[in-house]
Amino acid sequence: MPKQTVDCLIEGGKATAAPPVGSSLGPLGVNIGQVVAEINKKTAEFKGMKVPVKIIVDTDTKEFTITIGTPPVSALLKKEAIIEKGAANPITDKVADLKIEQIIKVAKMKSDALLGKDMFSKVKEVIGSCDSMGILVEGKPARETIADINNGKFAEEIKAEKTELSAEALKKIEEQKKKLQDELAKRKAQYESQAKQIIEQLSGQPRGTIKAKLVEMKIPSNIIEALLPAEAAGGAAPAAGAKAGEKKK
Repeated sequence: MPKQTVDCLIEGGKATAAPPVGSSLGPLGVNIGQVVAEINKKTAEFKGMKVPVKIIVDTDTKEFTITIGTPPVSALLKKEAIIEKGAANPITDKVADLKIEQIIKVAKMKSDALLGKDMFSKVKEVIGSCDSMGILVEGKPARETIADINNGKFAEEIKAEKTELSAEALKKIEEQKKKLQDELAKRKAQYESQAKQIIEQLSGQPRGTIKAKLVEMKIPSNIIEALLPAEAAGGAAPAAGAKAGEKKK
């Protein structure tokens, strides 16, 4: 039985008969409405994310099967945390705080792609990804939460593969996220103020000298690059606030 495969990228739960699905399936004579309905059913939990979809059609019988890929762990964690991106400096900056149930949910969704042999190992694997994104788990850095799991904490939740959260828990998650974001904004403002003072104090010095001082004072690299002027032709950085290429009078 000849089969043809159609690969496409669909937003979770929002497949339609329009391209790319309709235009790809039309020539195969398959019931597009049924295909769309099944895709939307299988991708409903990935709302707001692009999901790889594979549609395999038997061109003789017009029967079809659909397999759904999953977004990367980082995308699923961002969805759970309701954030657009992870922390620029995950060691010092924390952008969200997830509950163990949310981690279990991601581990279940990515189960086939994870290396862990059981749910406990897969949960710890997902928590490890939180470490590089600046996401806390149960109010702690990822490594501390992994240590808690190794000591038996959350065993009941993981064994039962619990993923549901109460409305109260979801509210607390949102409140914690706002608190972390406020702290992050405050810390960023402090770093920027400190960096500007250093740049002003070392005005006229080579850019490398100024940058070395900023690094010594543990100013984040993204703030350094944003605030430290490009080196002038003579080898010194312009005064803070001076425009690139601006000549001194």
